[in-house]
Amino acid sequence: MKKSDRDIMEILEAYDATGSAHSAAQLAGVDPKTVRRYVTARDAGMSVTGPSRRPRIIDDHLPKIEEWVERSKGKVRADIVHERLLELGFEGTERTTRRAVADAKAAWQAGHRRTYRPWVC
Repeated sequence: MKKSDRDIMEILEAYDATGSAHSAAQLAGVDPKTVRRYVTARDAGMSVTGPSRRPRIIDDHLPKIEEWVERSKGKVRADIVHERLLELGFEGTERTTRRAVADAKAAWQAGHRRTYRPWVC
């Protein structure tokens, strides 16, 4: 079961207080192997809350994609964006571009919803 950030902090605090995985496990109510896993991850400098997001090839071009989506008011097509990105030196696939454009359009549309007001007589 995935531990919350608070649970992980309690486990690490219990270990720091006792210095023993077995005693910390009793205090935190978890298995000693769980305590050892979080302590070794912390000591190695790794994230104890889970894996971090890997960088994507399109990350450098996301501001430009968002600008094009904003300027076109969410109407720009992904194939057109892909052609423009290729001219700028992008080396990814069209599928990567389509995903990024879909995310940018969804974010743009979330901030530009039409408000329906009730009829006033």
